[in-house]
Amino acid sequence: SDLVYIFEEMMMDIFRKKDVSKSRTGMKRHLKIHDLILLGIGAMVGTGIFTITGIGAANYAGPSLIISIIISALCVSISALFYAEFASRIPANGGAYSYIYAVFGEFPAWLAGWLTIMEFMTAISGVASGWGSYLKGLLSGFGIQLPTALNGTFNPKGGTYVDLLPILVLLFVTAVVLLNSKAALRFNSALVVLKFSALALFVIAGLFFIKPENWSNFAPFGFGEIYGGKVGIMAGASLMFFAFLGFESISMAVDEIKEPQKNVPRGIVLSLTIVTILYILVTLVLTGIVHYTKLNVSDAVAFALRSVGLSWAANYVSVVAILTLITVCISMTFALSRMIYSIARDGLLPRSFRQLTDTSRVPKNATILVGIASAVCAGIFPLASIASFLNICTLAYLILLALAILKLRKDNGMPQAGEFKTPFVPVLPVLSIIICLSFMTQYTKETWQAFGIALLVGSLIYFGYGYKHSEIYADH
Repeated sequence: SDLVYIFEEMMMDIFRKKDVSKSRTGMKRHLKIHDLILLGIGAMVGTGIFTITGIGAANYAGPSLIISIIISALCVSISALFYAEFASRIPANGGAYSYIYAVFGEFPAWLAGWLTIMEFMTAISGVASGWGSYLKGLLSGFGIQLPTALNGTFNPKGGTYVDLLPILVLLFVTAVVLLNSKAALRFNSALVVLKFSALALFVIAGLFFIKPENWSNFAPFGFGEIYGGKVGIMAGASLMFFAFLGFESISMAVDEIKEPQKNVPRGIVLSLTIVTILYILVTLVLTGIVHYTKLNVSDAVAFALRSVGLSWAANYVSVVAILTLITVCISMTFALSRMIYSIARDGLLPRSFRQLTDTSRVPKNATILVGIASAVCAGIFPLASIASFLNICTLAYLILLALAILKLRKDNGMPQAGEFKTPFVPVLPVLSIIICLSFMTQYTKETWQAFGIALLVGSLIYFGYGYKHSEIYADH
């Protein structure tokens, strides 16, 4: 009977709730709406637009990839509305982790936080690897090659042991994010403006080389299957979902934002709108210049420009891609270090990760952890199927977020005057869950196995450390 009592007590404890918006931190509130828009764009516009658009058109949807993008944007926008309401009603660092903590309790919040850590950590590693590949391609054009041992992920048979370039860029990114937030985001903003210049050049120059006949077979793979499809518009949508990851980075820096209840919803909605329009324009021009069957390349935008003889423009885009993929790493490292700081502040990760620097009030150890872990992943492990793993982790916690908005309305009623209100509740949360489940079924058995292992490891960390070190447990 004692064991039964202990088990029942533990089951109640893992759903203990905490409104973390009540606890203030020592961070400086200095980020304005334009900082947030550029942070969101910096996180979203990277590998997706320079690489995934071409692969998606060639292998999944053809020119109809623009419909895939709209479906993905719709799915992400619905979740963004939930983020916006939570940010205005429970303004706390940590994004989905903090919101679910206040609504469902500790263990579901930890799982959401763990899945977000998995998403951002592997995203940072993947983008750093992509950056390394672009730079290697540029260097090889000048006859420069790294030693074989330092030129690839761990594969002793092939003579490669570590991929040095992604490690070096992540050390640089970590150093930038360890500066005060304003300086780090100012550097990020400058690179985002540069990125826009390259994409504007591509769209404007490309308009003069569009061949409408390239769009004649608009949907060569059909619509695909709602559940379990491998090609078609829906499969393209599940792939392009990767392109929008990072929009939630805005909600992870609430304690550094001026008027967060107004500016976080605005920042999320505006950055998503801009990115969606940008992706549609680039994909339309891309598939108009080059037939979709030829776009299965890692540098689709530059490839398209070269194919019509605009080598100078292609070289500019390649150089900008190399420079601006860094913005994704900066935005995501910035956001993830804030999330780890928030989780450590609640006691679910070691106390050392809640330490702030004396002058700039930046979470030092959390930032260093993100940098080291991402660098190890990028330098040693091959990341061929990273997009699918990233997506499935994200989709899982977005389902939790949709359920949480229903619970928030049930427990706390409608938003107050001045707070953001998600329209069409409960219709939108239910629709979001259906779309997320549809996307999740598009992935392979191996992706699901990796997802299961990630959930198991996360659960072991919580029950082995977080449960007994929780601030609520200590108070209890």
